[in-house]
Amino acid sequence: MPGENRKNRPVTTTETSLEILEIVKRNDGVTLSDLNRELDVARSTIHRHLLTLEDNDLLVREDGGYGLGLRFLDFGMRSRERIEFYDIARDQVDRLAEDTGEKVWLVAKEGDYSVHLYKAHGANPLETSARVGQYRHLHQLAAGKAILAHLPDDELEGIIERQGLPEKTENTVVDMDDLSEELNTIRERGCAFNLGESIAGLNAVGAPLRTEDGYPIGALSISGPANRVKGDLLREQLLDKLLAAIDEIQIHLRYSSTD
Repeated sequence: MPGENRKNRPVTTTETSLEILEIVKRNDGVTLSDLNRELDVARSTIHRHLLTLEDNDLLVREDGGYGLGLRFLDFGMRSRERIEFYDIARDQVDRLAEDTGEKVWLVAKEGDYSVHLYKAHGANPLETSARVGQYRHLHQLAAGKAILAHLPDDELEGIIERQGLPEKTENTVVDMDDLSEELNTIRERGCAFNLGESIAGLNAVGAPLRTEDGYPIGALSISGPANRVKGDLLREQLLDKLLAAIDEIQIHLRYSSTD
């Protein structure tokens, strides 16, 4: 997702390596022949890229194909550590998951996307394909919509212009007028709901983490199966617990910034 829809980008050696890594990320066990079919690059060129990436521990050979090397874990962990609110919010995410019994996500905004930073499971979580490190379109998630609602108008318009409103499920908001109306409501009530908009059968409530001047830097969400997480449980009980956790994080952030 990152880097999509940029115009007039030159084709460079670095971009070819990144394309290879993206393909391997999606499909562990990719072979040279697989990459040759998918990329508009000479087989010999792909082979040289593979050797270089392998020599630098970014790719590993396994069962005749290639997988991502664990060196990426070092990059990812270091990248997450630079997020100012990560350590403070992580403890609240753990407590919230234990208290609610549901799955709780901490996300950050980076560029045009929401990035899953951390998750905690309660006693009754719904397992999904979502994973730490995953980039997602903001409008498809409760946490993402909570972020969108508090962005400056020009930034919000730029994201929609570049990324559009791709549909994830039949419930995803894909009309700009509908989204604008919902974002107004989110600003008024301080939270966003996701009713089967990212995964069919999954509901969630999300609220933003904001700087002192109001800019949304991330968000928290609580999610669970729609047959359980609905009605007063979703809109009152879970929401109250979520907003209390958000307040705790914001207070800690405010004090830590004045140390």
